[in-house]
Amino acid sequence: MIDKNEIISKLKESSSTHVKVAVTDIDGVLRGKFMHRDKFISALDSEFGFCSVVFGWDVNDQVYDNVEITGWHTGYGDFPARIDGNTFRLIPWQEDIPFFLADFDAPISGDQNVCPRALLKNIISQSEAAGYKPVFSQEFEWFNFVKANNGSSISVFKDIIPITSGMFGYSILRMSDNYGFFQDHLAMLEKFGVPLEGLHTETGPGVLEAAIQCSDALEAADRATLFKSAVKEIGKKHNITASFMAKQTKELPGCSGHVHQSLWDLNKDKNLFYDKDDQLGMSPLMKHFLAGQLYCLPDILPLFAPTVNSYKRLTEGAWAPTTLTWGIDNRTTALRVIEGGAKATRIEHRVVGSDVNPYLAIAACLASGLYGIKHKLSLDNVHTVGNGYRDLQYGSLPRNLFEATTRMAQSEIASQLFGKKFVDHFCKSRIWEWRQFSEQVTDWETKRYFEII
Repeated sequence: MIDKNEIISKLKESSSTHVKVAVTDIDGVLRGKFMHRDKFISALDSEFGFCSVVFGWDVNDQVYDNVEITGWHTGYGDFPARIDGNTFRLIPWQEDIPFFLADFDAPISGDQNVCPRALLKNIISQSEAAGYKPVFSQEFEWFNFVKANNGSSISVFKDIIPITSGMFGYSILRMSDNYGFFQDHLAMLEKFGVPLEGLHTETGPGVLEAAIQCSDALEAADRATLFKSAVKEIGKKHNITASFMAKQTKELPGCSGHVHQSLWDLNKDKNLFYDKDDQLGMSPLMKHFLAGQLYCLPDILPLFAPTVNSYKRLTEGAWAPTTLTWGIDNRTTALRVIEGGAKATRIEHRVVGSDVNPYLAIAACLASGLYGIKHKLSLDNVHTVGNGYRDLQYGSLPRNLFEATTRMAQSEIASQLFGKKFVDHFCKSRIWEWRQFSEQVTDWETKRYFEII
């Protein structure tokens, strides 16, 4: 915990007269501004106004026409945002300007909230009240392209060039080819408070994978969100554009955002997922947690796969799951149990894509696991040995954003986990996303129907 006086002292030591402050919208995109140091200090003990449109528009700043908490009917007034002093960082690639995250931890409408970070904080409080300290981390795969010099139109995206060629996962050679780019990620992210456990090339031209060091769940979500933004900013300094789309092309595997998770005692002395006397090393608590995640998964899938493009990744044989399965160190299942002894026994949620909002993905992981503990769900699903794509005995995941969102909108489980107001707002934002896609005429349609039909 950082004391207010310590924050003020650090700000006055800084050569910058301004502070960078950001909140996170429903898609996990950072929205922020520069604040003068004096105004920032005055807001530390209270709140500051942030335009409500941050929860009323999509990734292209088109305003939703189907949500209630904000819109033309509300006049787009301000919501009260609160700075979290514990998120203090200096941005090393921007002359060490001070940076803070804020959120909307007071109810925005009625007695419920739609702020992703506030939602996660609430679920973490539930976990800690039950005696469990959630320790999480996220890892990302993403594409890197040589930045085009002629703008960022959609036509440019078709002709961009990846920074490496060929299918060359874990390549020492490719890391040497782009050493300065790699080194800046390692060094600058460390200074930025987003330490990486590992960084390597993945299979596919221009694809990298980074694993962020584990931490308490809120810090893990902060790190993951800041990681995605930082990678894009660092890339621009090297004339490189980073893309966290879940699926770039049907010819290549998609990009994941796997979440690693465990529960510890409140002092973080004991991993509550580990049981040395169990054949698989899994405690009863871990089995309840895992059972809850499997049970809730079909009802909350859009929190792990939030875009139209997400579902192009969830295809058979593309290193992403399609079935309601779990396994021991099995990368074809939705949930992979990693046997790491007392220190590192954990669950890897493999449904999550790189296009996810980390706050919502981690909130969904934790809430569904706690649901299993609360209801003492038994792990009836026998763990999959071998090909999880062929293990259909417990069902498959919804196949597109519309199907998944419709199920979530009607789900009593989702409302129990996250509150009706959040589920309503989030699902309407996903239906909006589906509508924007459905109105478009794609290249595939033109090539297929233009002449022959």
